[in-house]
Amino acid sequence: MSNESVQPYQRIVQDVRDRIRSGEWTAGTKLPSTRELAEEYGVAAGTVQRALTELRTAGLVYSHQGRGSFVTSTATESSNDSTARALRALEEQIADLAARLEKIEKGRDD
Repeated sequence: MSNESVQPYQRIVQDVRDRIRSGEWTAGTKLPSTRELAEEYGVAAGTVQRALTELRTAGLVYSHQGRGSFVTSTATESSNDSTARALRALEEQIADLAARLEKIEKGRDD
């Protein structure tokens, strides 16, 4: 999907997901205000509200009237789980490649 086809609210959603995934925003982290996010992304407040609705539906953030929006604990847990799975998959790939390389090197020595 090219950047031109991504709606502005989707870009905000993806950026928030990335910040959670990277650990920049953890459980309980307060997101910037709607006004701050609108300024940061150069969009209308309604666009930010749509992004926040998507994030709430996905279970990544929750909102308190008058207090703001916060990262859920399940968002960081699922992010940590997927990171752990990705690391395990990479470790398996590295072990497989190391075994293959060892076989190749043994074949050269013979």
